Amino acid sequence: MVSPGRVAFTVFGIDIMWYGVLIGFAFILGAYISYRRAPKFGLKPDTFLDLVIWLIPSSLVGARLYYVIFNWSYYQNHLAEIINTRNGGLAIHGGLILGFITAYLVAKHDRENFLDILDVLAPVIALGQSIGRWGNFFNEEAHGTDTDLPWAQIIDGTGYHPTFLYESIWCFLLFVFLIWFSDKRRTFKGQIICLYFMLYSFERFFVEGLRTDSLMIGPLRQAQVISIVIMICSAVAIKILRKKYPLDKSSAELQ
Repeated sequence: MVSPGRVAFTVFGIDIMWYGVLIGFAFILGAYISYRRAPKFGLKPDTFLDLVIWLIPSSLVGARLYYVIFNWSYYQNHLAEIINTRNGGLAIHGGLILGFITAYLVAKHDRENFLDILDVLAPVIALGQSIGRWGNFFNEEAHGTDTDLPWAQIIDGTGYHPTFLYESIWCFLLFVFLIWFSDKRRTFKGQIICLYFMLYSFERFFVEGLRTDSLMIGPLRQAQVISIVIMICSAVAIKILRKKYPLDKSSAELQ
């Protein structure tokens, strides 16, 4: 696989990057799916229209801040580059942190159940990651170590593990699974978002081990440490939420 370049098209002399196009498409598709699925969870569809308006800037800011913080040794000497995201440099964990804070505030404002909102969002987060990871392909970034596998990503004549592809495929399958599970087997509030965290973190731990550009916490790969912490916290949350927020039989059947 060889990237055709970072630029998708040009408008009035301004290059529009594939990275931005894919992220924009992912947000629009995610908003549409969430809007349609909201009534199944007893939520007002309009809540997700309000939510996407705030999620777009907050999750992007969170993703960028997270990336900059863990690369501060570079950005402290290149302050002007902090706001330049055209070449990538977004960290999913940062986007999730600020995005969930935003979702909580919107839930409080609209008087909706926060856990129900997260359960609606969980599948589309995975779908958005599946789509957005292809931005790494066009930017020729976030790849793995050298390989001669037939599906290697070729950069300057050298083959690399296409870690973007591994994560994209996993996240799409995770999206399908979470949609199916939430429609057929959800038994308590918060179950779907916990499953998302556990299953995504499981994949991220292993794929991160292949990458050559990992953010670091001392000698450790930051994403692997975070993945282990998230899996443990999710397992604990499942145990607590199952007892505290069970769905009654009638509401489960409505789903």
